[in-house]
Amino acid sequence: MTNYLEVKNLSKSFDSFQLHNISFTLPKGYIMGLIGPNGSGKTTTIKLILNMLKRNGGEIKIMGLDNIADEQKAKSELGVVFDTNYFSDDWQVTQVEKSISVFYPNWKSERFAEMLRKFHIAPTKKVKELSKGMQMKLMLACAFSYDAKLLILDEPTSGLDPVSRDELLQILSEYIEDGEHSVLFSTHITGDLERAADYITYISYGELFFSGSKDEFVDMFRIVKGGTEELTPDLREKAVGVRTFPTGFEALVKTEDTGAFSSLSIEPATIDEIVVFTSKKGDDYE
Repeated sequence: MTNYLEVKNLSKSFDSFQLHNISFTLPKGYIMGLIGPNGSGKTTTIKLILNMLKRNGGEIKIMGLDNIADEQKAKSELGVVFDTNYFSDDWQVTQVEKSISVFYPNWKSERFAEMLRKFHIAPTKKVKELSKGMQMKLMLACAFSYDAKLLILDEPTSGLDPVSRDELLQILSEYIEDGEHSVLFSTHITGDLERAADYITYISYGELFFSGSKDEFVDMFRIVKGGTEELTPDLREKAVGVRTFPTGFEALVKTEDTGAFSSLSIEPATIDEIVVFTSKKGDDYE
């Protein structure tokens, strides 16, 4: 199987928000970052993939299985990690295994014990006694214990300290090394994408802005810089977004349009810069 996740023309309407015709594909053996401004539809997309919300249109396949018609079988291939713990706070870690393992025929207790040792999680600890980072690792330990082929994580690094973030990203990178596993994770921390993602899907205000390789994404744009007098009407027209200073400006411009501004300073754009400029919808900001 080439693709572990296929989303086609996914739509969902709320009173004040609409997710409109979102399509993307996550190949086997890769990590995809799902990004966008707050309220853009990232969590809605994940909930629709997990069939936690009823969609208005579109199609979702997990490991080639329809996420509604074949929900139980599809979810047996999934590991899900949210930014908040979904276990009972008073459970000991051993109780987590007893409660979760019954839902997964492929559960391997020896694998769970191995993951606890690797993540330095004491089996007798209660969930509420674990830090947020350790709770995240416990959720991952569960997913690894039934060999989930596809991990879906919603803002997994939010609220983690830098060391825990680094550890989590390393765990995800190791998880896909064998080429048999994939990861979809939403994040607003663009440094996570620079470090771990192979692909990026960018949703902006309910619309698909981009889905493809990380390298393609950053190659689409450049940052053009200059003095105040060099911010010409032509440059403003070509710019996706402009940031002005008392002494000058910087603008996000499509790479294909930078030829006309070769006399100015032109630099590669970071993922963070692309997201910030495009989310401003072309307006100047200081």
